[in-house]
Amino acid sequence: MKKLVIAYSGGLDTSYCAVSLSKEYEVHAVSVNTGGFSKDEIKNIESNAYKMGVSTYKNIDAITTFYQKVVKYLIFGNVLKNNSYPLSVSAERIIQAIEIVEYAKSIDAEYIAHGSTGAGNDQVRFDMIFQTLAPNIKIITPIRDQKLTRQEEIEYLKSEGIDMSWEKSKYSVNKGLWGTSVGGVETLKSELPLPSEAYPSQLVKEGEEKVTLTFKQGEFVAFNGVQDTPEINIEKLNDSASKYAIGRDIHVGDTIVGTKGRVGFEAAAALITIKAHHLLEKHTLTKWQLQHKEYLSSFYGMHLHEGQYLDPVMRDTEAFLQSSQKMVSGDVTVTLKPYHFSLDGIVSKHDLMSSAFSTYGEENKAWTADDAKGFIKILGNQNKIYQQVNK
Repeated sequence: MKKLVIAYSGGLDTSYCAVSLSKEYEVHAVSVNTGGFSKDEIKNIESNAYKMGVSTYKNIDAITTFYQKVVKYLIFGNVLKNNSYPLSVSAERIIQAIEIVEYAKSIDAEYIAHGSTGAGNDQVRFDMIFQTLAPNIKIITPIRDQKLTRQEEIEYLKSEGIDMSWEKSKYSVNKGLWGTSVGGVETLKSELPLPSEAYPSQLVKEGEEKVTLTFKQGEFVAFNGVQDTPEINIEKLNDSASKYAIGRDIHVGDTIVGTKGRVGFEAAAALITIKAHHLLEKHTLTKWQLQHKEYLSSFYGMHLHEGQYLDPVMRDTEAFLQSSQKMVSGDVTVTLKPYHFSLDGIVSKHDLMSSAFSTYGEENKAWTADDAKGFIKILGNQNKIYQQVNK
């Protein structure tokens, strides 16, 4: 039997794929942990995978890889798609696809399968990565190709003696390092919000709590004065902030296939980290650095969302973002409150407000009143000429 690697999550779609494909192929199931899986959950997924008839199961820990290759640059760029969504799931899918295809090549698999339907973004991200990195490996997608309904999948699995609890939960939750997506009947239409109970973290803490995020050249290197790796600091921040039910929102955006999509998300650590980092940048970067970073970061987020991670323009943009972080070091104080947070201020030796030239709105030490008048007069020349010519 020919070797096939399946991107296995343990859900209904990938379980159907594993059972049906194991009749024709030697199936090797792979899950990629980009955050959100406990050890018990991984063991449970592995146990179920073998029940589906796979030959082997492997869980790849890619949390650090996810941070180093993607999340780091999302922080450097303060990337929020449509000014709200930190690209939680779409960013994960890129790394998951890369890890899966590399594993498939390592065991000389001739086929790769995934459980995406033909209606969403993930099919594009997976297929593009697979085609680019392993053009000789054939992609198999039973759910998409057979246009299967959930009920058809459940009936097939029952006929194969696999009668697990496949009833769809009221809300689908996808948890990762950079946030949790939440889908439900409310997000299928435009008018309804998600109810509070749909979100994985509920309000369990009242009052206020001050926390400190320390950045070194743009990276989140310490939380409340305790140094650790950025990905662990993100997890610690999320643990603290989620108790206040911070980071809830609904993202509305354009899918890769041209439709509009709506999804709820909870991303306390992602939103706080991005906003804190952005505040530090406002103090430490020049006007033109901030201006050019803004549009380049927007393009970076869009290309990532669209599955274009392997295009060389992404490495070019990452080089710019990395270079821009040389002076982005310091502490940012944030106050956590029920359902929201506030940015208090920063302390940095690179703070450009500490200039000896002037104090904004108060005093200037490096120019005279006549200097100011001359500067303003010349600065206005363009407008004066235009108005005179086009009266």
